[in-house]
Amino acid sequence: MTTNLTSAAAPVRAGRREWTALGVLMLPLLLVSMDVSVLYFATPAISADLRPSGTQQLWIFDVYGFVLAGLLMTMGALGDRVGRRRLLLTGAAAFGAASLLAAYANSAETLIAARAILGIGGATLMPSTMALLRTMFTDPAQRAKAIGLWSGVMTGGVALGSVMSGVLVEHFWWGSVFLVNLPAMALLLVLGPVLLPESKNPGPGRFDWPSAWLSLAAVLPVIYGLKEIPSEGWQPRYVLSLALGLLCAALFVRRQRAGASPLIPPALVRSPGFTPALLLTVVAAFGMMGSAVFTTQYLQSVLGKSPLEAALWSLLPSVLIGIAGPVTAQLVQRGVHRGYVVAAGFAVSAAGFALLAGAGTDSLWRVLAAAGLLACGAVMVMSQLTDLAMSGAPVERAGTASSLLETGTEFGGALGMAVLGSVGTALYRHEMPATAPAEARETLGGALADAAGLPGRAGASLLATAREAFTSGMRGAAVAGAVTLVLAAAGAAVSLRRTGAGQD
Repeated sequence: MTTNLTSAAAPVRAGRREWTALGVLMLPLLLVSMDVSVLYFATPAISADLRPSGTQQLWIFDVYGFVLAGLLMTMGALGDRVGRRRLLLTGAAAFGAASLLAAYANSAETLIAARAILGIGGATLMPSTMALLRTMFTDPAQRAKAIGLWSGVMTGGVALGSVMSGVLVEHFWWGSVFLVNLPAMALLLVLGPVLLPESKNPGPGRFDWPSAWLSLAAVLPVIYGLKEIPSEGWQPRYVLSLALGLLCAALFVRRQRAGASPLIPPALVRSPGFTPALLLTVVAAFGMMGSAVFTTQYLQSVLGKSPLEAALWSLLPSVLIGIAGPVTAQLVQRGVHRGYVVAAGFAVSAAGFALLAGAGTDSLWRVLAAAGLLACGAVMVMSQLTDLAMSGAPVERAGTASSLLETGTEFGGALGMAVLGSVGTALYRHEMPATAPAEARETLGGALADAAGLPGRAGASLLATAREAFTSGMRGAAVAGAVTLVLAAAGAAVSLRRTGAGQD
């Protein structure tokens, strides 16, 4: 059954069918978020088997995220036109087929192509799940609870992906990290037509293909530049990539304002609370991903944990994610002003950065506690901002609204890694002595490699110096992150004060 929903539809409380459907929607969402990190521990096995070049190895790892980020806006708008359930099921079929292709890839080129198709499928799944959630849960309190669960699954999937990758690669071959997608996608294809309602924009107008290409040309160069800058520095080609992306973004915005049937209608951006929610989402992702650059390296390279040990330790902070979303929804339902809840979330994340700013080279529990606070704060913020943006957006534009928020999350995460990563790298290089080997002065990974080739005390001395320099860089980046999130907390309290005291 197809339902053409409008913004004026009366709220109806969801029943068992809708909550069961939400559980089905969580499966593809979890897998899409896991696929961001699922290759963390599979890469060595893939390299030994397929023997990719250095460039091919980078594309195997990054092409999924690039395609995903670049197509989110296009797929969100497309779902509003052809139907969100139809697009979701089409994407699930593509995701499953690409997973099978990736699992049994016999060359680097095949695996890169499979990862690109996975990105296309992921771009259809993410905005479709949120748009369907928006249409299934029209009661504000229930919608807030559902979005809190959605945010927790999305955040936790990235951490779970790396752990699952380590466990599977240890016991099976590397292709098994892709085969785990198949049962979930099969279940979605079977239950989706039964449990999920179809919905779409009843009057979408013509699809604006030039805008779709412009959005891709805007997002991809910016994400690429921001992801490469932390490790490679501000090289001309990355600066040029950023400039090209920003130019295309300006042309995209201009076309949206002037077009007869724009991909992103200006009225959507002007809907109550949407723009503040979008901008604050970027800042929340900035803090969450910017901190992950350091905490993951700290566990492995400073504390000396194995990759699997580090991944298992990193699961501890994720336990708090499952609590943060529902508790936040309860606070808002009981009348606490949404602006204050979001501001409190930013303050919690800022406290995590503050805790991280006091870490030494042997501060496992401090770093884990900091990561927990950062994750909790991010879920508090993003669950409420998502609910605010989606409740204010017209139902017929739910896919477009969702895709904008998710694109903002991708952009904010890349920006956080670039900016905070650059701060940490600059401090690391400042702390390293001029007498250290050139590679050791560049990165902690280079120092680990150089130290392994030096005899006894000389290697240990270089390693200790590099670990202290990295920790110093992490502390400096944490201070910058804390200041940013404190300012965001103040901005949230001011900009969201007119959005209502509780549920809209």
